[in-house]
Amino acid sequence: MLSQTEENYIKAIYNLSLSKSKRVSTNLIAKRIETKASSVTDMIQKLSEKGLVDYIKYQGVCLTDSGYKIAVKVVRNHRLWEVFLVDKLSYNWDEVHELAEQLEHIKSNDLTEKLDAFLNYPSHDPHGDPIPDKEGNITHHKNIMLSSVQPNEQCVVIGVMDSSSTFLKYLDRAGIELGSIISILRIEEFDGSMEVKINGNQCSLSNQITKNLYIKKQSL
Repeated sequence: MLSQTEENYIKAIYNLSLSKSKRVSTNLIAKRIETKASSVTDMIQKLSEKGLVDYIKYQGVCLTDSGYKIAVKVVRNHRLWEVFLVDKLSYNWDEVHELAEQLEHIKSNDLTEKLDAFLNYPSHDPHGDPIPDKEGNITHHKNIMLSSVQPNEQCVVIGVMDSSSTFLKYLDRAGIELGSIISILRIEEFDGSMEVKINGNQCSLSNQITKNLYIKKQSL
């Protein structure tokens, strides 16, 4: 049995490894967990002794097969609870992360599987992140960002890279949600901002926004 803190470290390493190289630095983990690098080193040593991570000094840390299985299970729990909170309890998508952070540590495989069935086996959470199945299989985004789309192309929003409450609230105000259709009218050469139509309504999006939206291109 692992503590919540240990599970949080394992999940942090898993998430960081998706966007970085296989090995993750202790400084990145410290920033993610919001703690001191020395605390990370101590925890990594404990997880290494349990066979959950492989750490090489100056090269970083990666999950072992055992650590990966635990990480995927925690991620699965977290994302299923987010779906439950939004779909069944009518929370907004910017309100559920902290609640799911607490619920993800409930250690009951039976509850997880019943929750999955109750929700009709969702493939993605409210932010568009894929939910691992009960075998731990997961299909990630192809990492196509809105910032890479060219003028006169059309796409649909399928996820967010930044799932912070402030960003999600901004998207709400801008009328952007999963499934929104975006047509690119013009890209500003100076700063990469875009003039777009979102579900038919014209507006401007900064580069900071467009590089945090996962999209799927559509034929016009």
